[in-house]
Amino acid sequence: MVTASLVKELREKTGAGMLDCKKALEANNGDMNAAVDWLREKGISKAAGKADRIAAEGLASIKIAGNKAAIVEVNSETDFVAKNAEFKELVDTLLDVILENDVTTTEDVLAVSLNGETVNDYLVHKVATIGEKLSFRRFEKVTKEDHESFGDYIHMGGKIAVLVTVDGASEEVARDVAMHAAAMRPTYLNKEEVPADVVEHEKAVLKEQAVAEGKPAEIAEKMVLGRINKFFKEICLTEQAFVKDGDVSVGTYVKNNGGSIKTMTRFEVGEGLEKREENFAEEVMKQMN
Repeated sequence: MVTASLVKELREKTGAGMLDCKKALEANNGDMNAAVDWLREKGISKAAGKADRIAAEGLASIKIAGNKAAIVEVNSETDFVAKNAEFKELVDTLLDVILENDVTTTEDVLAVSLNGETVNDYLVHKVATIGEKLSFRRFEKVTKEDHESFGDYIHMGGKIAVLVTVDGASEEVARDVAMHAAAMRPTYLNKEEVPADVVEHEKAVLKEQAVAEGKPAEIAEKMVLGRINKFFKEICLTEQAFVKDGDVSVGTYVKNNGGSIKTMTRFEVGEGLEKREENFAEEVMKQMN
């Protein structure tokens, strides 16, 4: 009898999808080793040997459909694969799945049925055919009202993608904001979004700096208030000096154009991930072998 625990164990061993693991076990009367060979023979378990590789290249992309928009990051091991037509089609498929289904997590997306299999199984098969570890890292799905506008910008062919929603301003203004965010790397939309523990930690660091400069405690407190505002101007989109006009903040620029910024999502490929240390010549040779 093929049990759920057997299917789970085979999946962990091979990286194959749940359905493929179930089929393999059923075809081999529950024999684990035979099932592993069965998957290998069919090329399905090629993903297994790639599970511990580093996938920090890839693409960030955006798709807009009416009042809905989706932004994703999908990772590969090399930049060569990221430029591959099959990989780009995979990214586009994920965007369609997100837009067409009620999903809020990557697990939700992976469980969606796609042409008779799950999205997770589809990705496992793509690992086998493309030949690299692939990772569906993250996504955001945004819905706007009719009086709001999307602004999207993709930089360097998909290395950075930014999706912005503005209320009351035009798509052109929203795109300006998206381009600014791509260049200036804001971490948060506004001061209200910055977690309290992040603010308190920064204040503590700034106070220590002031005290180290020989300032009395009461003076150090006042200095912290001024310096924390500078901190906000560095990390918050609405507080940053607008790249096209340094005399106004991004928030003021949008306000001057009749609107306000509602959402901002910025994905930079590989951000925060461990990167492979490998030179270009070695990468080329790997592709040729």
